[in-house]
Amino acid sequence: MCLAIPGKIVEFIPDIRSLALVEVAGVRRRVDLGLLDDDKPAKGDWVLIHVGFAMSKISEQDAIEQMNTLAMLGETEAALQEIRGYGLGEEDSEQPAS
Repeated sequence: MCLAIPGKIVEFIPDIRSLALVEVAGVRRRVDLGLLDDDKPAKGDWVLIHVGFAMSKISEQDAIEQMNTLAMLGETEAALQEIRGYGLGEEDSEQPAS
């Protein structure tokens, strides 16, 4: 199944403005923002992610609804596995869920 997963931008990668560290359910990964050049996101914005690329900006409410939908469908773990599989950098880390 192809998943679009909501994530929150927590920081930009220094010297590479098109990459950001994005957090999804406590998992942080580098995500390419290059497809959003027409509507550049800022730190704290939510984006929909697919295979390591931010596809669009979304509201926090839409992000919550998307994660709830994934949970109802039993796809939360699949979404997290997709995020873990991006492998776009050695600085990727998992953070404890708050």
